[in-house]
Amino acid sequence: MALRPVQVNMKALDAPAVGRFWAGALGWTAYSPGVTTYVGPAGGLVWPHPVAVCVDVVPVPEAKTATKNRVHLDLATTSAAHQAELVARLRALGATPADVGQGDVPWTVLADPEGNEFCVLEPREIRRDTGPIARVVVDCADPRAMGRFWGEAIDWTLYEVTDDHAVLRSAKGAGPYLEFVRTPGLKTVPDRVHLDLLPCPGDDKEAEVARLRTLGATDLDVGQGDVPWTCLADPEGHEFCVLAPS
Repeated sequence: MALRPVQVNMKALDAPAVGRFWAGALGWTAYSPGVTTYVGPAGGLVWPHPVAVCVDVVPVPEAKTATKNRVHLDLATTSAAHQAELVARLRALGATPADVGQGDVPWTVLADPEGNEFCVLEPREIRRDTGPIARVVVDCADPRAMGRFWGEAIDWTLYEVTDDHAVLRSAKGAGPYLEFVRTPGLKTVPDRVHLDLLPCPGDDKEAEVARLRTLGATDLDVGQGDVPWTCLADPEGHEFCVLAPS
């Protein structure tokens, strides 16, 4: 039994506009299958995508606070010229520079039109086969503990774990990395961005939810009401959802 990350869930006041931004940023397509705006590779809506972790933008009435998101996306580049071109294109799409205390670093920190922070990374060989999203990055207090929990929770392989970070990736060696990075500070506001997980074919959703609870996940009420997905939090309070197979 295991779960697979299938999308990054992102809340927005104007979901279609934010979806269009991320479609342009990633070179993907924004689809509108319902109330949300789903951003995935071009060529038609495929859910779940066999390789990519896509973006699902959900309309909400509350704007993002000034507090930095604890989950963000890192975008891949293939050369210094590509990095510069991508930053310029993102600025033209509506991204703005963001200061999260990064100092002098080789990557560029930006925010989307509603303030969600993300990074445009410098080119590295290890990220050449990830697709446009190189990493989903999660701030945490204890990367080793997060590596243990998420390594058991999902069907991805724990590639590296230190006191400063834990890195997971699909066992297929495709798509983005999931990285937990030691960061000072505790959670103070609800998560604006979170992961959505899906049971593997043939697995039972409720059994998977029960398994997560034994690993240390807790039930979460965010006002979701009677919905087919289950809202949970990991041992450090990062919100995530377990979706029902379609």
